[in-house]
Amino acid sequence: MTAMIVPQTAPCKLALADGTVVTGAAIGIQGESGGELCFNTSMTGYQEILTDPSYHGQIMMMTYPHIGNYGAHDEDTEAPQPMVAGLVVRSFSHAYSNSLAQESLQAYMERHKLVGITGVDTRRLVLHLRKSGVMNAVISSEDLEDESLVAKARAWPSMEGLELASRVTCAAPFDYADHGTTRVAVYDFGCKINILRSFAARDCAVRVFPGHTPLREALAWQPHGLFFSNGPGDPRVMPDAIECVRAAMQQGLPLFGICLGHQLMALADGFDVFKMYVGHRGANQPVKNLDTGHVEVTTQNHGFAVDPDSFVKARATITHLNLNDETVEGMRFNGFDGLSVQYHPEASPGPHDSRYLFDEFVGLCGGRK
Repeated sequence: MTAMIVPQTAPCKLALADGTVVTGAAIGIQGESGGELCFNTSMTGYQEILTDPSYHGQIMMMTYPHIGNYGAHDEDTEAPQPMVAGLVVRSFSHAYSNSLAQESLQAYMERHKLVGITGVDTRRLVLHLRKSGVMNAVISSEDLEDESLVAKARAWPSMEGLELASRVTCAAPFDYADHGTTRVAVYDFGCKINILRSFAARDCAVRVFPGHTPLREALAWQPHGLFFSNGPGDPRVMPDAIECVRAAMQQGLPLFGICLGHQLMALADGFDVFKMYVGHRGANQPVKNLDTGHVEVTTQNHGFAVDPDSFVKARATITHLNLNDETVEGMRFNGFDGLSVQYHPEASPGPHDSRYLFDEFVGLCGGRK
């Protein structure tokens, strides 16, 4: 990728694998990038979205039209650098207004060598994806030939069957929080920083382990509970992680999974996972808590989901359902102290309706001290 700053009027194209091509102006650096094109319906939080490791290998299209208007700030990130493959927006703001901002979003994208396109009719493209399903695409301000770009999009590796967690996990174990009354071992498959903050805020000592860590090494730290994080890619092609979770179910420790971790826990207990047609990405997804009857507005980011037809009631109970499409959003396991949710209770960005899940898990860990 060429690390060249682009003029605000440099032409750029977005080509989809089905032959759709749109023209706009380049943002970020001049270059070319590809991945699965998806969309996020959040009105704010673009920097948290860009740095969410679960988006690794995806081109992010924001449905809210004005992006960049409050600049960029290092504290508004979920990883040290952007994880998306590219950014697609309707109206990019080079000017910004925010007393906390350290730089413009354009400067942030330049610094991290991220490509993007503005001036795109995102409403039309979102409707197209909802009808046709998410698909691979290529953004380019270098190659502007339609036929060539479509061919590149079609040749890009499919997200289905793609293992990506190993590309975003930490390189070695580290302590996020040294002290606390509850010790939580975090398996990092692409863990968001705000998940770690959420545990630390509840007086937890938090040690983060790479996703490939043998279970015995995590257990040697003598945790009170094990957490399996969010992350990118297809969970069905992660046999080592699934076996690790399955072994953890036999240890008598409370387990908690979010997003990819939720899917790995389901697979480890014998349930199935499927690739969704469009997926859920945004900060406004309604989820019903079947225990309380309350509806939570949630933050979500996933393209895979647990198959409800594979459920065996003797092994687990569905605790949360998505009210838009009735997909499984939460489970409580019967054979061990375990809970998992498909959505993101740590939010960032998004509402805080579901933060109680961290309290519930820490409470389970307290019973094992």
